[in-house]
Amino acid sequence: MSTLINAREELPAFRGRLIEPGDPEYETARAVYNAMIDRRPALIARVADADDVARAIAFATKHGLPLAVRGGGHNGAGFGTCDDGVVIDLSLLKDIAVDPQARTVRVGGGCTWGEVDRATGEHGLATPSGIISTTGVGGLTLGGGLGHLTRAFGLAIDNLLGADVVLADGRQVHASADEHPDLFWALRGGGGNFGVVTSFLFRLHEVGNIFGGPTFWAIEHSEAVLAAYREFMPSAPRALNGFFAFATVPPGPPFPEEIHLREVCGVVWCHVGDEAQARADMAPLLDSLPEPLLHGVGEMPHAALQGAFDDLYPRGEQWYWRADFVKDIPDEAVRLHAEHGGRLPTMKSTMHLYPIDGAAHDVGAADTAWSYRDARWATVYAGVDPDPANVDAIRRWSVDYQEALHPHSAGGAYVNMMMDEGRERVRASYRGNYERLAQVKAQYDPNNVFRLNQNVEPAR
Repeated sequence: MSTLINAREELPAFRGRLIEPGDPEYETARAVYNAMIDRRPALIARVADADDVARAIAFATKHGLPLAVRGGGHNGAGFGTCDDGVVIDLSLLKDIAVDPQARTVRVGGGCTWGEVDRATGEHGLATPSGIISTTGVGGLTLGGGLGHLTRAFGLAIDNLLGADVVLADGRQVHASADEHPDLFWALRGGGGNFGVVTSFLFRLHEVGNIFGGPTFWAIEHSEAVLAAYREFMPSAPRALNGFFAFATVPPGPPFPEEIHLREVCGVVWCHVGDEAQARADMAPLLDSLPEPLLHGVGEMPHAALQGAFDDLYPRGEQWYWRADFVKDIPDEAVRLHAEHGGRLPTMKSTMHLYPIDGAAHDVGAADTAWSYRDARWATVYAGVDPDPANVDAIRRWSVDYQEALHPHSAGGAYVNMMMDEGRERVRASYRGNYERLAQVKAQYDPNNVFRLNQNVEPAR
């Protein structure tokens, strides 16, 4: 009880909610998306504004407590929480302001992408994000932001115009190309290392209804499908995005009953043009392969595709991720994918291969902290199951799969899809940008207050 009493005494102006063990809402407030993460913070500071953020940072640093920052709570490694420390919970920062004339949207640091998509979609606009709409805007953006619109419009960070940031010393600054440009550079891919972002400003694009959905093939065709996909996707028009996946067909609508629970390989499409153009752009791949079990594509709002996986992957299930960036997929890698992807350990486990070309390649490797502009794909191996008894199985499958394919990788990985894998893995994921990140870290967070992340240590 003493931590909360101290916080209340020391933070009389705190406008949000201070939550500690024993409070009725504590168990709910401490939970994150990945149920494998079970941590008990000493204090959860559910902030109401940037001033509250500064107060919580000051409290944690004064008392030498670990400090975690949580937006949507999706971080697989559990960096949005901690044991015996302070969690800054941004979930009350929900303001969204769309300017359809300027084609921008200002988004509070506690928003999810589903909330943003619905607001921008009312104007026929969107900005690149991920593939699950319950994901927090902050975490996904600061790590880079791969998703359905990457090939057409780049990463989320490529569309970030500015950010309001609370620094480790409590200062509140605006980072953009004109103000604190070094901080703005680091925020675009450097994760939560540099401060707490309370508001983001994004560029918007005309995206009304998209044409998309899944195409599934029988698992025995996986080598042929992946071999054709690796040749097709990099040369496809930018309007067409499609990520390759191994999956098990969920046992319910909208999937036909005859394929329920079948293991499949497939492509999940998103085309930002009309139906006729979408079908023409998909045709070279589809025409070269056997008849699919399902070609479930159609016209829908962008927000509908973004939310298509939400029910399949609710909060509170067990997750274990591994990831890699990939430049090429040689025949041996195709064979290994078919071998490991063909033995999914649970119904919800999956492998995704996200394209990183098109508009994402228009930005130079040193232009943002996200350095793998020469990669063509980001691979994630996700073991998922609601039952804690299956944790060992999903972890073992994810690790074995990633380790088998890692020799064919580009070296590093998308930081949003990494577990807590050590300093050298972080260095490999930033490559030549790491030293500059360390210099920016030394300027804005010299004491490494924001260290619960894929951590960049300050230069000495």
